[in-house]
Amino acid sequence: MREILPELDRWRSRGDRVAMARVVATRRSAPRPIGSKLIVSAQGELAGSVSGGCVESEVVEAAREVLSGGEPQLLTFGISDDLALSVGLPCGGEIDVWVDEPAPELLDQLGEIVRRESWAVVLTDLENGTSRLFRHGEDPVADDLIRAGHGRVVELEGRRLFADVFGPPPRLLVYGAVDTADALCAAARGLGWHTIAADARARFATPERLPHADEVIVAWPEETLAQVQPDHATAIVVLTHDDKFDVPMLVGALATDAFYVGALGSRRNQERRRERLLEAGVDESALERISGPAGLDIGAHSPAETALSILAEIMAVRAGRDGGRLKESSGRIHAEVG
Repeated sequence: MREILPELDRWRSRGDRVAMARVVATRRSAPRPIGSKLIVSAQGELAGSVSGGCVESEVVEAAREVLSGGEPQLLTFGISDDLALSVGLPCGGEIDVWVDEPAPELLDQLGEIVRRESWAVVLTDLENGTSRLFRHGEDPVADDLIRAGHGRVVELEGRRLFADVFGPPPRLLVYGAVDTADALCAAARGLGWHTIAADARARFATPERLPHADEVIVAWPEETLAQVQPDHATAIVVLTHDDKFDVPMLVGALATDAFYVGALGSRRNQERRRERLLEAGVDESALERISGPAGLDIGAHSPAETALSILAEIMAVRAGRDGGRLKESSGRIHAEVG
């Protein structure tokens, strides 16, 4: 939504009506993930994509029909192997695309949500076309859908609905302003994530030493967590190797909804840290949330390699994957994440 918002605002400012197509389901491989959007103006302009180009023409025609007074449409496309290869996929698949004309009030609300980087979900009935927006905290069922972090088709009260989740990019909080911290921030920033580096030592936590951090915080662990307020879309990595930082940071991190909590250090250091956390009152079951040593086993040595290892594990956890070799996996290559 963020990518198409400038064009959407421009078209609407001149009074154009807008149709929107959304990928609501995929089977096998697909060119674009669930939630991908294509908008079509009343003047025939396009922004966004639902397939990388292979079915766009048909979707645009459906959008024009909707703008001409037609009913919303649920389209299903089988993507041939040849078409899939043309957009960089190893095999074909199927996609379902919902095409409608969102109400102006809904578009106003979505624009505000995207600009403010707040959380919300739009539930669209795939039978009658009605849509309803829920902001975070307004409804427990909607909040569960938001926490899932990505769009999907759900059945509620006997109705088939598409839950389109909107929210800010994932966040990475790194505590400990060492070389690996900036390498981690650089890698995560390349994915479009918001990066935060923190340390209580002001001489280490500087923008000059951490040029790839979107935010640099000089604060003790408790103050850092209070300022950042990690949520379900936040990953936390502790790099300090010092109990006076590690223990309070990990204790505090485990009390948040962060989807990933990792700590650098040898296996021997992890065992010693585990004892300190138990002494600090952390329940033994909660310790299972800590990835330590953090990262996947790729033989990393340098800060950049270590950062790649840790970020790969973070992505695997976020996608609900084990992080093994794809050649040994029988499941879908692409995971649906927000």
